[in-house]
Amino acid sequence: MYGWYRTAVARAASGLAAKRASAVKRRYRLRRQAEFQATIGGKRVYSGRALVAFAVPTSNETNRVGVTVSRTLKSSVERNRARRRLRELARIAMLGPDSPLTGLGIRYDVVLIARPASLEVSFADLREEAAQAALRLSKLNR
Repeated sequence: MYGWYRTAVARAASGLAAKRASAVKRRYRLRRQAEFQATIGGKRVYSGRALVAFAVPTSNETNRVGVTVSRTLKSSVERNRARRRLRELARIAMLGPDSPLTGLGIRYDVVLIARPASLEVSFADLREEAAQAALRLSKLNR
């Protein structure tokens, strides 16, 4: 239950602080439509069963990730679930310290687009596909 807490100790005891700590921070996200369009217009593309990934090199000091889901997933509940799953994958596979994108020295803006299969496959398979996407995007046109 989310509620108003008087002290940081009460907030930490409720588990709310831990939940917020696992979120993707604002500086690691693509937020504007122009940023999404510039990334999708790039030449680095990975197309898999459950997701499509686009990447473009950037001059920022960190990798940034944007997540989007098309309306082919009819229900807003399904779209939000797919968005949450891809956001967590981005945090683990694209922004993590062991990501292939991090080790190159080149920073990328990455857009992940969920396909309907992203709701059907297990999270472990989705995580494996995101890791493969990061590896392929990092090796294109070196």
